[in-house]
Amino acid sequence: MNIDLHTHAKLSKKVDFSLAYFQEMVKIAVQRGLDAIAITEHFNTKNFADVYRTLDEHYHYNGNYYEMEGLKVFPGMEVDIGEVGHILCIGELGQIRALREALNSHETKRQFIPFAALLQLTASYPDMLVIGAHPFRESTPLIDLDPALLGQLDAIDLNGKDLYSRGIKQNCADLEALSKQINKPVVAGSDTHHYMQYGVVYNTFHTTCETVAQLKKQIIDQAFTIKIDENLPIHVAEAVRLKDIAKNEMILTQSGK
Repeated sequence: MNIDLHTHAKLSKKVDFSLAYFQEMVKIAVQRGLDAIAITEHFNTKNFADVYRTLDEHYHYNGNYYEMEGLKVFPGMEVDIGEVGHILCIGELGQIRALREALNSHETKRQFIPFAALLQLTASYPDMLVIGAHPFRESTPLIDLDPALLGQLDAIDLNGKDLYSRGIKQNCADLEALSKQINKPVVAGSDTHHYMQYGVVYNTFHTTCETVAQLKKQIIDQAFTIKIDENLPIHVAEAVRLKDIAKNEMILTQSGK
């Protein structure tokens, strides 16, 4: 089973959720060979609740994932922490909604939840998958945080954008060293906001997973391999270029200008 564990359903945090845009993304994800994705939209994106409310209105959620055009879509979100850094949380829809509700008072930079407090919240959901996102990104590094807290994560993120910006060799080497330091596996996520970025990096699980609990077990057991597309730099660069164009057009359209 091929799955991307770090994806976005919106072009930008500033725009409304567009079902048509996301449907196009899902179509391309399938064409690029993916069987499943996790939506890890930013928790403080504009109208976060609209993403899952809209999907509920148009697609069947079977208690574990949405069934969309042959693609399994697992719910999740990306959370900013007070120390600076992003954490991916993937779980059952009710869990994601409850966790988002608990973060209502932590939506702005000065109010972001401390890492330890977020880990306490996610511990309430034993099956939830908790991943440290792009730990070496200069704007949101996790590498300077307490290793004891990092060790409570389920995995760390080999990120498609960082493979492009930092280089594949350097990023893989840094992630391997951190993985050994905190004794946690590395998993892949494209971090895409645009369909061109699907398939640049993903996980191939040895068995098909129907629940987040099964995903988590496969990750802990390291029963998967990571695939990096040889054309990753081309796809990411083009995705960034097209995203900026489409984002500006969408902002103008949604503002009524």
